[in-house]
Amino acid sequence: MEILGMIIVVAGGLLLLVAAIWFLVVAFQEHILWGLGCLLLPFVSLVFLVMHWDKAGRPFLYQLAGWAILLLGSFLAGPEL
Repeated sequence: MEILGMIIVVAGGLLLLVAAIWFLVVAFQEHILWGLGCLLLPFVSLVFLVMHWDKAGRPFLYQLAGWAILLLGSFLAGPEL
């Protein structure tokens, strides 16, 4: 069960990483200042998400899915992780 949990953790982490990069790409496509703000300043990503939900909503939801998968895998992997 621990190996399955580790595989799920890695899959969730990869999904989270890809979705975070996708979100940054969408922000940079909107404007370079949005991209830099999302990359460097706290809460700018949240403002960008609210203002540009039509473009940034899908990457954000994939990030949430990645977190959920990662947490599920960590519970399955047990305390060794």
